[in-house]
Amino acid sequence: MSEKRIKLPIMNPEIVRKEIGEFIIKEITKCGCTGGVIGLSGGVDSTTTAALAQIAFNGYNRYHLDKLELVGYILPSKINSKEDTEDGKRVAERLGIRCEICNLEPIVEAHKQTNPEVFGSEYDKGNMISRIRANVLGTKAATERKIIIGTGNKDEDFGIGYYTLFGDGAVHISPIGNLSKRLVRQMAEYLGFKEIARKEPTAGLEPGQTDFKDLGYYYDLVEIVTEGIHQGFKAKDLVKHSQVTSLASRQIELYEKSFGKKKFEMIEDIVYDIIRRHKIAKIKSGILSPPIACINLEYR
Repeated sequence: MSEKRIKLPIMNPEIVRKEIGEFIIKEITKCGCTGGVIGLSGGVDSTTTAALAQIAFNGYNRYHLDKLELVGYILPSKINSKEDTEDGKRVAERLGIRCEICNLEPIVEAHKQTNPEVFGSEYDKGNMISRIRANVLGTKAATERKIIIGTGNKDEDFGIGYYTLFGDGAVHISPIGNLSKRLVRQMAEYLGFKEIARKEPTAGLEPGQTDFKDLGYYYDLVEIVTEGIHQGFKAKDLVKHSQVTSLASRQIELYEKSFGKKKFEMIEDIVYDIIRRHKIAKIKSGILSPPIACINLEYR
Protein backbone atom coordinates (compact mmCIF):
# COMPACT_ATOMS: atom_id res chain seq x y z
CA MET A 1 0.00 0.00 0.00
CA SER A 2 1.43 3.37 -1.02
CA GLU A 3 2.13 6.01 1.61
CA LYS A 4 -0.43 8.80 1.87
CA ARG A 5 1.24 12.11 1.15
CA ILE A 6 1.14 15.09 3.50
CA LYS A 7 -0.08 18.00 1.41
CA LEU A 8 1.51 21.42 1.67
CA PRO A 9 -0.13 24.71 0.67
CA ILE A 10 0.85 26.71 -2.37
CA MET A 11 -0.12 30.30 -3.06
CA ASN A 12 -0.57 32.81 -5.81
CA PRO A 13 1.55 35.59 -4.25
CA GLU A 14 -0.28 38.41 -6.00
CA ILE A 15 -3.68 37.22 -4.82
CA VAL A 16 -2.41 36.66 -1.27
CA ARG A 17 -0.70 40.06 -1.28
CA LYS A 18 -4.02 41.71 -2.10
CA GLU A 19 -5.91 39.65 0.49
CA ILE A 20 -3.49 40.55 3.26
CA GLY A 21 -3.47 44.19 2.20
CA GLU A 22 -7.27 44.37 2.23
CA PHE A 23 -7.29 42.74 5.68
CA ILE A 24 -4.84 45.32 7.06
CA ILE A 25 -6.82 48.25 5.64
CA LYS A 26 -10.11 46.86 6.96
CA GLU A 27 -8.78 46.33 10.48
CA ILE A 28 -7.22 49.81 10.65
CA THR A 29 -10.09 51.80 9.17
CA LYS A 30 -12.81 50.11 11.21
CA CYS A 31 -11.23 51.42 14.42
CA GLY A 32 -10.50 54.87 12.99
CA CYS A 33 -6.74 54.62 13.50
CA THR A 34 -4.14 56.67 11.63
CA GLY A 35 -2.09 53.70 10.46
CA GLY A 36 0.18 51.10 12.01
CA VAL A 37 3.45 50.63 13.82
CA ILE A 38 5.71 47.68 13.23
CA GLY A 39 8.89 46.42 14.83
CA LEU A 40 11.60 46.10 12.18
CA SER A 41 14.13 43.43 13.08
CA GLY A 42 15.82 43.15 9.70
CA GLY A 43 14.41 39.63 9.35
CA VAL A 44 12.14 38.13 6.73
CA ASP A 45 8.90 38.21 8.76
CA SER A 46 8.98 41.90 9.70
CA THR A 47 10.29 42.90 6.27
CA THR A 48 7.55 41.01 4.44
CA THR A 49 4.82 42.30 6.74
CA ALA A 50 6.04 45.88 6.46
CA ALA A 51 6.16 45.64 2.67
CA LEU A 52 2.64 44.19 2.48
CA ALA A 53 1.32 46.91 4.78
CA GLN A 54 3.01 49.78 2.96
CA ILE A 55 1.85 48.58 -0.46
CA ALA A 56 -1.69 48.47 0.95
CA PHE A 57 -1.32 51.95 2.49
CA ASN A 58 -0.02 53.38 -0.78
CA GLY A 59 -3.06 52.02 -2.61
CA TYR A 60 -5.46 53.35 0.01
CA ASN A 61 -3.83 56.77 0.18
CA ARG A 62 -4.26 57.37 -3.54
CA TYR A 63 -8.02 57.53 -3.14
CA HIS A 64 -8.60 58.80 0.40
CA LEU A 65 -7.99 62.08 2.21
CA ASP A 66 -7.46 60.38 5.58
CA LYS A 67 -3.96 59.11 4.83
CA LEU A 68 -2.64 56.03 6.60
CA GLU A 69 0.94 55.94 7.83
CA LEU A 70 3.23 53.02 8.60
CA VAL A 71 6.00 53.66 11.11
CA GLY A 72 8.88 51.26 11.63
CA TYR A 73 10.58 50.99 15.00
CA ILE A 74 13.97 49.35 15.39
CA LEU A 75 14.42 48.37 19.04
CA PRO A 76 17.91 47.00 19.61
CA SER A 77 19.70 46.12 22.82
CA LYS A 78 23.35 45.17 23.10
CA ILE A 79 22.63 41.54 22.16
CA ASN A 80 21.41 42.54 18.69
CA SER A 81 23.78 42.65 15.73
CA LYS A 82 24.53 45.91 13.93
CA GLU A 83 23.80 44.07 10.68
CA ASP A 84 20.17 43.49 11.69
CA THR A 85 19.76 47.16 12.61
CA GLU A 86 21.23 48.22 9.27
CA ASP A 87 18.96 45.77 7.42
CA GLY A 88 15.96 47.23 9.25
CA LYS A 89 17.00 50.75 8.25
CA ARG A 90 17.46 49.72 4.62
CA VAL A 91 14.01 48.13 4.55
CA ALA A 92 12.44 51.32 5.91
CA GLU A 93 14.31 53.47 3.40
CA ARG A 94 13.31 51.22 0.52
CA LEU A 95 9.65 51.27 1.57
CA GLY A 96 9.76 55.03 2.14
CA ILE A 97 8.40 54.88 5.68
CA ARG A 98 9.24 56.86 8.77
CA CYS A 99 11.64 54.90 10.95
CA GLU A 100 12.93 55.43 14.47
CA ILE A 101 15.66 53.60 16.37
CA CYS A 102 15.13 53.28 20.11
CA ASN A 103 18.01 51.77 22.08
CA LEU A 104 16.50 49.55 24.76
CA GLU A 105 19.68 48.92 26.75
CA PRO A 106 19.07 51.65 29.38
CA ILE A 107 15.56 50.27 29.95
CA VAL A 108 16.91 46.71 30.21
CA GLU A 109 19.52 47.80 32.75
CA ALA A 110 16.89 49.67 34.76
CA HIS A 111 15.12 46.34 35.33
CA LYS A 112 17.99 45.30 37.60
CA GLN A 113 16.18 47.37 40.21
CA THR A 114 12.88 45.53 39.84
CA ASN A 115 13.75 42.16 38.32
CA PRO A 116 17.34 41.25 39.25
CA GLU A 117 16.45 37.56 39.15
CA VAL A 118 16.26 37.46 35.33
CA PHE A 119 19.85 38.58 34.80
CA GLY A 120 21.13 35.16 35.79
CA SER A 121 19.26 33.50 32.93
CA GLU A 122 19.69 34.39 29.26
CA TYR A 123 16.32 32.76 28.55
CA ASP A 124 14.39 34.82 31.12
CA LYS A 125 16.27 37.97 30.24
CA GLY A 126 15.48 37.46 26.57
CA ASN A 127 11.77 37.12 27.25
CA MET A 128 11.90 40.23 29.42
CA ILE A 129 13.51 42.15 26.54
CA SER A 130 10.70 40.97 24.26
CA ARG A 131 8.14 42.32 26.73
CA ILE A 132 10.04 45.62 26.93
CA ARG A 133 9.93 45.87 23.14
CA ALA A 134 6.18 45.26 23.25
CA ASN A 135 5.68 47.99 25.85
CA VAL A 136 7.64 50.52 23.82
CA LEU A 137 5.88 49.57 20.58
CA GLY A 138 2.46 49.52 22.23
CA THR A 139 2.98 52.94 23.77
CA LYS A 140 4.15 54.37 20.45
CA ALA A 141 1.02 52.95 18.82
CA ALA A 142 -1.26 54.39 21.51
CA THR A 143 0.20 57.88 21.37
CA GLU A 144 -0.01 57.95 17.57
CA ARG A 145 -3.49 56.38 17.41
CA LYS A 146 -2.13 53.48 15.40
CA ILE A 147 -2.38 49.70 15.70
CA ILE A 148 0.47 47.27 16.28
CA ILE A 149 0.98 45.17 13.17
CA GLY A 150 2.26 41.76 14.20
CA THR A 151 4.94 39.89 12.28
CA GLY A 152 4.43 36.31 13.49
CA ASN A 153 4.09 33.58 10.88
CA LYS A 154 2.05 30.37 10.99
CA ASP A 155 4.89 28.02 11.94
CA GLU A 156 6.31 30.09 14.76
CA ASP A 157 3.19 31.56 16.34
CA PHE A 158 0.56 28.92 15.63
CA GLY A 159 2.70 25.89 14.83
CA ILE A 160 4.94 25.72 17.91
CA GLY A 161 4.17 28.93 19.84
CA TYR A 162 7.72 30.19 19.50
CA TYR A 163 7.14 33.70 20.78
CA THR A 164 6.85 35.60 24.06
CA LEU A 165 3.19 35.76 25.06
CA PHE A 166 3.06 39.40 26.17
CA GLY A 167 6.13 40.33 24.13
CA ASP A 168 6.25 39.89 20.37
CA GLY A 169 2.84 38.20 20.64
CA ALA A 170 1.23 41.40 21.98
CA VAL A 171 -0.14 42.77 18.70
CA HIS A 172 -3.45 44.02 17.33
CA ILE A 173 -3.45 42.09 14.05
CA SER A 174 -1.50 39.18 12.56
CA PRO A 175 -1.31 39.68 8.77
CA ILE A 176 0.99 36.74 7.97
CA GLY A 177 -0.41 34.36 10.57
CA ASN A 178 -1.64 32.01 7.84
CA LEU A 179 1.66 31.93 5.97
CA SER A 180 4.25 29.29 6.87
CA LYS A 181 7.88 30.37 7.03
CA ARG A 182 8.33 28.79 3.60
CA LEU A 183 5.55 30.91 2.13
CA VAL A 184 6.79 34.05 3.90
CA ARG A 185 10.15 33.56 2.21
CA GLN A 186 8.39 33.12 -1.13
CA MET A 187 6.41 36.30 -0.55
CA ALA A 188 9.57 38.20 0.42
CA GLU A 189 11.24 37.15 -2.83
CA TYR A 190 8.13 38.10 -4.80
CA LEU A 191 8.22 41.56 -3.20
CA GLY A 192 11.91 41.96 -4.09
CA PHE A 193 13.62 41.14 -0.78
CA LYS A 194 15.54 38.08 -1.95
CA GLU A 195 18.60 38.55 0.30
CA ILE A 196 16.54 39.00 3.45
CA ALA A 197 14.42 35.97 2.49
CA ARG A 198 17.54 33.84 2.86
CA LYS A 199 18.62 35.14 6.27
CA GLU A 200 18.93 32.72 9.19
CA PRO A 201 15.93 33.16 11.54
CA THR A 202 16.73 34.54 14.99
CA ALA A 203 14.61 36.05 17.74
CA GLY A 204 17.46 38.37 18.67
CA LEU A 205 16.91 37.82 22.39
CA GLU A 206 20.04 35.90 23.40
CA PRO A 207 23.70 36.25 22.36
CA GLY A 208 24.44 34.12 19.29
CA GLN A 209 20.91 32.75 19.21
CA THR A 210 19.35 31.27 16.09
CA ASP A 211 16.02 29.51 15.91
CA PHE A 212 17.67 26.33 14.61
CA LYS A 213 20.21 26.31 17.45
CA ASP A 214 17.44 26.85 19.98
CA LEU A 215 14.84 24.44 18.58
CA GLY A 216 17.01 21.79 16.97
CA TYR A 217 15.04 21.80 13.70
CA TYR A 218 13.96 24.11 10.90
CA TYR A 219 10.50 25.45 10.15
CA ASP A 220 10.06 23.25 7.09
CA LEU A 221 9.88 20.33 9.49
CA VAL A 222 7.46 22.20 11.75
CA GLU A 223 5.24 22.80 8.74
CA ILE A 224 5.21 19.19 7.53
CA VAL A 225 4.47 17.80 11.02
CA THR A 226 1.73 20.31 11.91
CA GLU A 227 0.12 20.00 8.48
CA GLY A 228 0.21 16.25 8.96
CA ILE A 229 -1.59 16.59 12.29
CA HIS A 230 -4.27 18.80 10.74
CA GLN A 231 -4.73 16.30 7.92
CA GLY A 232 -5.44 13.47 10.33
CA PHE A 233 -2.06 11.77 10.61
CA LYS A 234 -1.30 10.21 13.99
CA ALA A 235 1.97 10.79 15.81
CA LYS A 236 2.94 7.13 15.35
CA ASP A 237 2.53 7.55 11.59
CA LEU A 238 4.39 10.85 11.39
CA VAL A 239 7.53 9.49 13.07
CA LYS A 240 8.02 7.03 10.19
CA HIS A 241 6.53 9.04 7.32
CA SER A 242 9.09 9.56 4.55
CA GLN A 243 8.37 13.29 4.21
CA VAL A 244 9.13 13.69 7.91
CA THR A 245 12.04 11.29 8.28
CA SER A 246 13.97 12.67 5.31
CA LEU A 247 13.92 16.18 6.78
CA ALA A 248 14.42 15.18 10.41
CA SER A 249 17.39 12.88 9.79
CA ARG A 250 19.23 15.56 7.82
CA GLN A 251 18.56 18.18 10.47
CA ILE A 252 19.78 15.94 13.30
CA GLU A 253 23.05 15.46 11.38
CA LEU A 254 23.34 19.14 10.52
CA TYR A 255 22.81 20.20 14.13
CA GLU A 256 25.58 17.91 15.37
CA LYS A 257 27.89 19.08 12.60
CA SER A 258 27.15 22.76 13.33
CA PHE A 259 27.30 22.72 17.14
CA GLY A 260 29.36 19.65 18.01
CA LYS A 261 26.53 17.95 19.89
CA LYS A 262 23.10 16.50 19.31
CA LYS A 263 19.90 18.26 20.28
CA PHE A 264 17.81 15.16 19.53
CA GLU A 265 18.95 11.57 19.34
CA MET A 266 16.11 10.18 17.26
CA ILE A 267 13.51 11.31 14.76
CA GLU A 268 10.78 10.40 17.24
CA ASP A 269 12.19 12.93 19.70
CA ILE A 270 11.90 15.78 17.20
CA VAL A 271 8.38 14.87 16.10
CA TYR A 272 7.10 14.60 19.66
CA ASP A 273 8.77 17.91 20.57
CA ILE A 274 6.96 19.64 17.71
CA ILE A 275 3.66 18.03 18.74
CA ARG A 276 4.23 19.08 22.37
CA ARG A 277 4.94 22.64 21.33
CA HIS A 278 1.94 22.64 18.99
CA LYS A 279 -0.34 21.86 21.93
CA ILE A 280 1.20 24.72 23.89
CA ALA A 281 0.76 27.03 20.87
CA LYS A 282 -2.98 26.37 20.94
CA ILE A 283 -3.14 27.29 24.62
CA LYS A 284 -1.10 30.47 24.09
CA SER A 285 -3.20 31.59 21.13
CA GLY A 286 -6.31 31.18 23.26
CA ILE A 287 -4.94 33.66 25.78
CA LEU A 288 -3.98 36.31 23.26
CA SER A 289 -5.35 35.83 19.76
CA PRO A 290 -5.23 38.75 17.30
CA PRO A 291 -7.26 38.55 14.06
CA ILE A 292 -5.42 36.78 11.23
CA ALA A 293 -5.71 37.59 7.55
CA CYS A 294 -7.80 35.00 5.68
CA ILE A 295 -6.01 33.96 2.50
CA ASN A 296 -6.57 31.50 -0.32
CA LEU A 297 -4.11 28.62 -0.42
CA GLU A 298 -4.22 25.46 -2.50
CA TYR A 299 -3.01 22.16 -1.06
CA ARG A 300 -1.06 19.75 -3.23
